[in-house]
Amino acid sequence: MSTHNIGIIMNGVTGRMGTRQHLIRSIVAIREQGGVALGNGDYIMPDPILVGRNEGKLKTLAEKYAIERWTTDLSEALADENNVIYFDSQTTTRREEAIKQAIQANKHIYCEKPTSTSLEGSLELAELAKEAGVKNGVVQDKLFLPGVMKLKRLIDAGFFGDILSVRMEFGYWVFEGDWQECQRPSWNYKKEDGGGIVVDMFPHWRYVLDHLFGSVQALSAVTATHIAERVDEAGNTYNATADDAAYATFELENGVIASVNSSWTVRVDRDDLLTIQVDGTEGSAVAGLRGCKTQHRVNTPKPVWNPDLENTIDFQDQWVEVPDNQLFENAFKIQWEMFLKHVYQDEAFPWDLLEGAKGTQLADLGLQSSKERCWLDVPSLNV
Repeated sequence: MSTHNIGIIMNGVTGRMGTRQHLIRSIVAIREQGGVALGNGDYIMPDPILVGRNEGKLKTLAEKYAIERWTTDLSEALADENNVIYFDSQTTTRREEAIKQAIQANKHIYCEKPTSTSLEGSLELAELAKEAGVKNGVVQDKLFLPGVMKLKRLIDAGFFGDILSVRMEFGYWVFEGDWQECQRPSWNYKKEDGGGIVVDMFPHWRYVLDHLFGSVQALSAVTATHIAERVDEAGNTYNATADDAAYATFELENGVIASVNSSWTVRVDRDDLLTIQVDGTEGSAVAGLRGCKTQHRVNTPKPVWNPDLENTIDFQDQWVEVPDNQLFENAFKIQWEMFLKHVYQDEAFPWDLLEGAKGTQLADLGLQSSKERCWLDVPSLNV
């Protein structure tokens, strides 16, 4: 049995998502478990170097999680031949240029989404990676959530019969920052800094819809900036220039209609911050982040509309939980392990930079649809 070290440049991990999900719950967790097991008994051991602009934050993270290497000089990290993977979780406005540098340095690419602030930029990254022959992947974490994996299990088993529709509700109340601290960074609400719920969430909805229910063919969307003024981390009031809610309808290739509401201005009265309801001819299911419940056609109640009488049916009691039947790990960690195997021994990894470009495309079309008040087709993409 051998352990193979693999150098990973981790750029932007001082941010909330980068620290919690990619560093602590993925790379540090993989190191603590002894690496990623290969089929032949060997292991891949991540050897990260933390990269960012804030020397103090980098040093603190490195010391806390026993990481030996960190630098504020990306060029220095790219020049080291022992670093074979470049990972990017910076803000979107900085991502494209850094990935181009990494491709030019012949590094394999793994990154957060959106991969760029424009479709043209996202497609260029996919083309450059293809021309350079470097392996590449984009984080598509929602596919590896326990609730979504259970939902996929139902789809693969044919539980739904013919799927008719999908309804997705995502969001929660993000405080304005005046009387309670905002739970999200202020740049999320500034269009000029790459903010907005469409840019943030439509790339997620693209891969969820494409990989579970069928590729998106057309869309209609309405966006809104419901909270026009917020308070930033320094206590300064600013004008919100980006959308904080989006209400969209997607038409999928097989005739399935998906209704998707995304909002940072909604108070939650549902099972989870994200719920996905799927209705089919044979049954229905509702999935959250971790749980998933079903209702088969033979267990479906028969309500009758009569507003003059009290409702006697406990609708929520009519559903059955899908059992775990397996150990579910952190969604980000699962995909990290898959990408490391992809790089080291060429295992399949379909979520590449072209898939990332599809997410950027859907966000661009969503904003365009809202601006023009119209339905738009979603063209196929190739590089």
